[in-house]
Amino acid sequence: MRLSNNPLYKAIRAGLTVGVIGAVGFTGTAFAQQDQDSEERTLDRIEVTGSRIRQVDLETAQPVLTISREDIEAQGLTSVADILQNMTAAGTPPISRSEPLSSGESVGGLYIDMRNLGATRTLVLINGKRLGTTTGGLQDLSQVPASIIERIEVLKDGASSIYGSDAIAGVVKNIITRRNFTGAEVNLYYGEYGEGDGPRQAYDFTIGMAGERGHIVMSAEYNKEEGIFAPDRWYTADSYPGYPQYSYTTVGQYGRFLHGGTYWVADPGSDARTFTGFHPQDGTPGTGDVSRSSDQMHIYNPLERKGVYVSGAYDVTDWARFTTDVGYTHRFSEMQVAGYPYQSGSSWAGGTIPNTHMSPDSWFNPVGNWGTGENTGLLTWTRRGWEVPRYTGYDADTWRFTGGFDGAFDIGDRFFNWDVGYMYTRSTQLQTGTGNLQPSRVSAAVGPSFMNSSGVVQCGTPDAPISLTSCVPWNPFAGFGRGSIANSLDDPAVVNFLFPREHTIAETSTTAYYANFSGTLFTLPAGDLGFAVGYEYRREQGLYAPDALRQSGDHSSLASTTTQGGYSVDEFYAEIDVPILAEIPGFYELSLNAAARYSDFSTFGDTTNAKLGLRWRPFEDLLIRGTWAEGFRAPSIAGLYGGGSQTFTTNFHDPCDARFGDAANTARCQADTGHARIWDPAEWGGSGPNVYRQLRQGFIPTQARADQTPVPFFSGSNPLLQPETSESKTIGAVWSVGFIEGLNIGVDWWNYRIENTVVSDTPNQILYDCYILNIASRCAMFTRDPVLGIVNSLSYGGRNSGYVETEGFDWDISYRFDTDFGRFGAVWNNSYTSKLNSKTDVTQEYESVHTSFGANFRLRSNLSLSWDLGDFGVTWGMRYYSAMKEECYFDEICTHPDYAAPDTQGIITPINRVGSNTFHDLQFRWNAPWGATVALGANNVTDHEGPVMFSQPNSNFAYYGGFDLGRFWYAKYKQTF
Repeated sequence: MRLSNNPLYKAIRAGLTVGVIGAVGFTGTAFAQQDQDSEERTLDRIEVTGSRIRQVDLETAQPVLTISREDIEAQGLTSVADILQNMTAAGTPPISRSEPLSSGESVGGLYIDMRNLGATRTLVLINGKRLGTTTGGLQDLSQVPASIIERIEVLKDGASSIYGSDAIAGVVKNIITRRNFTGAEVNLYYGEYGEGDGPRQAYDFTIGMAGERGHIVMSAEYNKEEGIFAPDRWYTADSYPGYPQYSYTTVGQYGRFLHGGTYWVADPGSDARTFTGFHPQDGTPGTGDVSRSSDQMHIYNPLERKGVYVSGAYDVTDWARFTTDVGYTHRFSEMQVAGYPYQSGSSWAGGTIPNTHMSPDSWFNPVGNWGTGENTGLLTWTRRGWEVPRYTGYDADTWRFTGGFDGAFDIGDRFFNWDVGYMYTRSTQLQTGTGNLQPSRVSAAVGPSFMNSSGVVQCGTPDAPISLTSCVPWNPFAGFGRGSIANSLDDPAVVNFLFPREHTIAETSTTAYYANFSGTLFTLPAGDLGFAVGYEYRREQGLYAPDALRQSGDHSSLASTTTQGGYSVDEFYAEIDVPILAEIPGFYELSLNAAARYSDFSTFGDTTNAKLGLRWRPFEDLLIRGTWAEGFRAPSIAGLYGGGSQTFTTNFHDPCDARFGDAANTARCQADTGHARIWDPAEWGGSGPNVYRQLRQGFIPTQARADQTPVPFFSGSNPLLQPETSESKTIGAVWSVGFIEGLNIGVDWWNYRIENTVVSDTPNQILYDCYILNIASRCAMFTRDPVLGIVNSLSYGGRNSGYVETEGFDWDISYRFDTDFGRFGAVWNNSYTSKLNSKTDVTQEYESVHTSFGANFRLRSNLSLSWDLGDFGVTWGMRYYSAMKEECYFDEICTHPDYAAPDTQGIITPINRVGSNTFHDLQFRWNAPWGATVALGANNVTDHEGPVMFSQPNSNFAYYGGFDLGRFWYAKYKQTF
């Protein structure tokens, strides 16, 4: 049956091409390419994302969103990830550019998450072949130059039966590269924020040639995005905007020591050595002897990318063609956070360095043996390395090669396609860093020292000196900005001795062989019965090796060990497409699609997953569709073979805290912390009760709901992980409204349930499950200090437990019409999440509710209005995000102080709700007569600012990491030859 000329076929093509403008918030021309609908496709059977059966018809049972080349060019973004992130169905990015405290091999990459089910459950393909992954299973979209892309197809449905593991969320992105491009094209781009920072520049060049037997296209691209620092935005300057008193720490750039129950800090201009030159530390926020870590932190990390991609094909014979893709991408990203807050009481290297207190025989000990003779033993001190901020650079290279043969042939009136091939990707990364101290050297530097005969302070004693090449003494009390003092952190010799340069390497590779065969088995009364079968072998390998000092634990970035491993899988699949009825009353079309895939993994064993799809057209203009699919996700290399690491957890909240804890008065908290009694002058002034308080860095009570832990927690892997399994369902309709020309309406209901989920635990979740949800098994995962009561030991990692279920609706409306005053268009795309619930343990009585909490938006909506007249055009785009909720951090900012729900076990957990947000984008464009296009635009043209979110969703600041950071102006120039 030929459908290329029926109205619904055209409506769906128009909807996929035009509708995506609103779906991704594009600001460019919406309808420039619509007249191409008249192209005939009766000779070329294509493979549509979501099916291996080649077909003429584009309509499938699965909801597929297509982003064309024209759509990509018609907006003010330069990366594939940013383009996809603007889709209404896109979830929160797993590692945003506003998380400088993130660590590991995945930092610096660009990832996409659909339906807020996790980026590792989203499969990314290039020309139908997998993108390489990190050891943690993330697929970096920065590997793909935007200049080589012809279109992107997004399948919003389960796809494990077609593509295997990782398509569990029911979303596949198939990036199709430019093939039959001829000529040359140059693009220039520049933009920056209204504050004059964060400039971005992009340049690309594409050239293509085609002949009777083949074609070749090459594209080269360069992108550079500068960083933005936190003090340059009011909502990130302080950890708690509006509460600067909680944003400063006394563990700062002014070194201090504890003496007589008081911390002492050197006077400005003093030698920072004689006790009379010190004063009691002034802890006044902003003006005292304190520091604000955000002053040295990126809120938006810099990123530089360059790459080249070559795509070609050659007809070897009339029945066989050779195709290949070769790509290379270099990515360099960097991040900066404040200098390390060093505390001499911390233990290092597995306890072999119990502390690094200052020796009484140090030349720089103000109360030591050298002067007053007031030796009180080892001196406790703290100092933030303000002169040497912590910096990490991520230098990554990715190579990609695919090569294969494909062809087609007829047997009688039956048509068949085949292809065989090979794919190999390899990514390497070198991480370099500075700003962390080596505790063993710190211990030596603050150990015994003396003034030698040359007037130089030297480690050791006069009777047992240590060579200056082996040890450099340090005066940690010489504060930043207090003048140049010998042996301070202004001394390059001290810096070189204390701050080693880190080197961490990572390498991953994917190797695959594949063979596919598809065609027509026979003809039924309603049409051809199509089929596809195939085989694929895939091998994944990965390595992440931290610096040797980090592995030893003799490093302030905390201990971590090597991740190394791999697995292989053999897979077979089969698919059929059965036409049942056609062109009879009530059944213009009725067809069934079925697929199954068998996968045999070297790690956990085998699994089989199936899928069913139904297409029904009661009449020509209306398509009703539905699918049911099984899916799975295999454990990642890091999940199975990952090395462990320590970290001082940020934004940690203890439910048992007497001041901010939601469960402080419960029997469990009283039993676990009832022995701890800490006097909190911030709460009770000069006198009052001694109660349990959560402690922060410096072992002092927190003054806000959440803070950084004073002791490190440990995260690791689990070699016994099993695959996740899923079931997804969709029902939808697409209607081309015949009595209103140009109006198209689509709606889809979707439901996903993922069982045996690999839960990526967090310390906050463990304590919440223990004290709020009363899950006894979670309480066994940590211990508390017998005196202080704080959590002093906690280990977490991946585990199979519980489930997650989400459900909602997508609806899209597009309308376009021509007038004497130009072509007008309106596209409205929406994704509404009615349910996003989970259980992290089978013993959990109630589901945890996530919809609207943090960045799990209930509704995302994009509206695009466009007008084109001749060579001129204007587009106004609006991106809407629904309200957000979080736990209350301050009583005066708390809209629902008495909030309680079944998942809180009736315990009151105060909630704060902030309103919805809409960002507006504007673009003007002109097609010049010399083959050029000039565009000027602004994203977030109204300079809208999102709300303060103290829970820091996808960010290390009180601002959602997916929102705009201000008004962004840009200019684009495109020249074709």
